[in-house]
Amino acid sequence: MLGKGVVGGGGGTKAPKPSFVSYVRPEEIHTNEKEVTEKEVTLHLLPGEQLLCEASTVLKYVQEDSCQRGIYGKLVCTDFKIAFLGDDESALDNDETQFKNKVIGENDITLHCVDQIYGVFDEKKKPLFGQLKKYPEKLIIHCKDLRVFHFGLRYTKEEEVKRIVSGIIHHTQAPKLLKRLFLFSYASAAQNNTATDPKNHTVMFDTLKDWCWELERTKGNVKYKAVSVNEGYKASDRLPAYFVVPTPLPEEDVRCFQGRGIPIWCWSCHNGCALLKMSALPKEQDDGLLQIQKSFLDGIYKTVHRPPYEIVKTEDLSSNFLSLQDIQTAYSKFKQLFLIDNSTEFWDTDIKWFSLLESSSWLDIIRRCLKKAIEITECLEAQNMNVLLLEENASDLCCLLSSLVQVMMDPHCRTRVGFQSLVQKEWIMGGHCFLDRCNHLRQSDKEEHQRQLSLPLTQSKSSPKRGFFREETDHLIKNLLGKRISKLINSSDELQDNFREFYESWHSKPTDYHGLLLPHIEGPEIKVWAQRYLRWIPEAQILGGGRVATMSKLLEMMEEVEHLQEKIDERHHSQGALPAEAPSLLRSSARLSSLFPFALLQRHSSKPVLPTSGWKALGDEEDLAKREDEFVDLGDV
Repeated sequence: MLGKGVVGGGGGTKAPKPSFVSYVRPEEIHTNEKEVTEKEVTLHLLPGEQLLCEASTVLKYVQEDSCQRGIYGKLVCTDFKIAFLGDDESALDNDETQFKNKVIGENDITLHCVDQIYGVFDEKKKPLFGQLKKYPEKLIIHCKDLRVFHFGLRYTKEEEVKRIVSGIIHHTQAPKLLKRLFLFSYASAAQNNTATDPKNHTVMFDTLKDWCWELERTKGNVKYKAVSVNEGYKASDRLPAYFVVPTPLPEEDVRCFQGRGIPIWCWSCHNGCALLKMSALPKEQDDGLLQIQKSFLDGIYKTVHRPPYEIVKTEDLSSNFLSLQDIQTAYSKFKQLFLIDNSTEFWDTDIKWFSLLESSSWLDIIRRCLKKAIEITECLEAQNMNVLLLEENASDLCCLLSSLVQVMMDPHCRTRVGFQSLVQKEWIMGGHCFLDRCNHLRQSDKEEHQRQLSLPLTQSKSSPKRGFFREETDHLIKNLLGKRISKLINSSDELQDNFREFYESWHSKPTDYHGLLLPHIEGPEIKVWAQRYLRWIPEAQILGGGRVATMSKLLEMMEEVEHLQEKIDERHHSQGALPAEAPSLLRSSARLSSLFPFALLQRHSSKPVLPTSGWKALGDEEDLAKREDEFVDLGDV
C-alpha cells in the first residue's frame, strides 16, 4: 500500500528548466492509478453490525498539513459507523494496543456523530444532501465531537464514489424508524452479560433489585424505598418502571399527576442527606385546579422537609439557571471555532481566538454548571441539607447536575463500571430525550440540515446578563422584577459567601481521590482550554501522550533550570548570597512558547509555532533563556 505518501511538494524530480510552471495539482502527481496499491486492513465489526458500502483508493488528507499529503486506504460505511482503513491501523495494533478503543477506532465516525457533510466541486465547497446529480472530488465530514475529516476521491472508481457518497448521505441524514437504529440489532446479537455481582458489571436499573442494591450501597434505604407503581409504565411514560421515593410518600400519590410533583431519589450522601429531583406540575389556569395542585405540593413538601431533622433546599433550574436555548446557542458558536477545513481558516480565527471563545459563552456555561454542582455539594456535605432539583421535565439539567454531584462525591462513580451505571441511572432511566435533543431519527427536514439541537416547544426564560442587577435601582427591582427576584438576589449573595468558604477550605486539604473531588472553576485554572495552541496535534493534547508531550515537558524543565541558574549566578556575583525571594523568580517572567500549555513560561507571537523546533533545540548549544524572541523580563511581581 502507498502508506503515508507525499502527494504534494516537488514529486521527487526536478524540472528541466527553472522557468517551468506546473499546472498539475499536487494530488495529481500519481497519474497512474495502478501505482496506488492497497494493503488489506481488517474491518472490525461489532455484533449485529453490517457493511453497507465501500470505496477503494480513497485519500485521507492530513488536516494540519497544507501540502495535500495523506494516506491511501479504503472508506467504508456500515449501519453503525463510517470507517477509513489505512496502513496506519496496523501500526496502532502493534504499538499501543492497551490504549486502543475497542468500539471505534481513530479513523471511525459513528453515524450519529456526523454533523455536516460537504463536497468539493472544482475547488468550491458545497453542503451535500438528498440525491446528487454530480459527485464531488473531495468529501469533508464535520463531526459533533469537533473532528474534521477530508477524503479525496479523485482516484476512486466512479461507481464506488457514487455508492459511498450516496450511502453516507442517506444513512446519516435520511429519516429513520426507531427500530432501524443500530442499537436494536446490536442488543439482539451481543451476548447477554450473565454476571450477578453489581460491583463487577454495569447496573441497568431495570429491575426493583437494582434500585434496592443502589439504596443499600449508598445507605439510603433508611429513609427511601424502591417502588413498582409504574411497572408496565401504567402511571407515567416518562418515569422508569422502578424508581425510589421517600418512605412516607404513598404510592397512590404517584398516579395523581402522572409522576409530576413527586420527589424522585437520585443519591444519598454518607451523612444521610439525599439529592432529589422533581418535575414541575402542568400549568393550570383554572383556580380550582390550581388550589388542588397547591395542596398536593404542600403535602409533598412536608414529606421531605421536616425541620430540624430534615431540611430541604430547592434549586429551581427552570427559572434560576441556564436555559436550554442559551446552551444551544453557545455550543453552536463554540463548535464553529473547531470545524476548520484548512490552514487559512485556522490563522484567520487564531488572531482573535480568545475573543471568539469568550463571546461564545461556552466556557462560562461550563463554569456555571460546575459552580452550581459545587454549591449542591456544599449543601449536602457541609450543611447537612437535602437538595431538591426542580425542572420542567427533570430530564435535562437535572441529569447533568445530579451526575456531576455524584462524580464529585461518590468514588464508585469514578470507576468505569460505576460511571456506566451512573449514565444508565441518571440519563437513560432518568428520561433524557436523546432522540429529540440529538435528532437521531432525522424526523424534521427543516432542522435536519441546519444541525440544530431539538428543544422543547415551551420557551424557557433566558438567564440574566452579567451585571444587570447591579445597574438597576432597588425601586426598579421591586416593581419590574418583583419581590421574589429581589429575595433570590439577596439569598444568592449569602450562599456565595458560604460556598466560597467551603470551596477554599476543602482545596487547602491534601487531595483525596477516594473522597470528595471539587473541580477548579476559576478562569486561569481551566488549563485544558489553553491547549488550543496544539489542538491539531493529538499527541500533545493528552497529558503524558507520547513523545511530543515528553519532549515538551523536558524542554520546559531545561528552560526553568537554566533561567533559575542565571538568576542565582547574578545574585551571587552582586550580593554574594541568595536572597529569600529567589523561589519567586519563575513567577516574575513570562514566555509564550510553541510548547504551551506544557511550558509554564510563554512567548508572544501572532502565529503559534508548532513544537517541531523543540527537537532541534535539544542539540543546540545556544542558551534557550537568552533568546530575545522568546523571553521578556517583567520584573518583580
